[in-house]
Amino acid sequence: MFRFAIFALLVFGQTAAASAAAGCAGADPAITSVAVKGMSSDGSINSYDLSGTVVNLGSVGQASDVLQFVNIYKGGVKLDSRGIPPLKPGESYTFSYASSRSKDAGNGSTVLRFAMDGGAQATPGSQDCDRANGQYMLSF
Repeated sequence: MFRFAIFALLVFGQTAAASAAAGCAGADPAITSVAVKGMSSDGSINSYDLSGTVVNLGSVGQASDVLQFVNIYKGGVKLDSRGIPPLKPGESYTFSYASSRSKDAGNGSTVLRFAMDGGAQATPGSQDCDRANGQYMLSF
């Protein structure tokens, strides 16, 4: 009886995992990285050049009329957005953003959140089958 229970749990667990993975058979734009690529200073203000990458990790390309953005937040305040074109499977797009802060700000004291926004699209929900990978936090 005990062996049957373990077998049933293993089979059910694998089936549930396969069902979850199968539920994301579509386009999957994900923010895979954001990093500081350079910094300059005028003596009182440091300017940071940030670069981020969005990749379609899905098995399907996005519709040509999809409108999507990476929104940039500091705390709960939206600072800006960057448009991201529709992506084919495996295709990536690099965006840039400039951020400024006092030269006296400590390392790691600025935290920005980058979040995908599907915006207006042809079929709601069809252009991003896994929204869990649509955010990225950067501290600098």
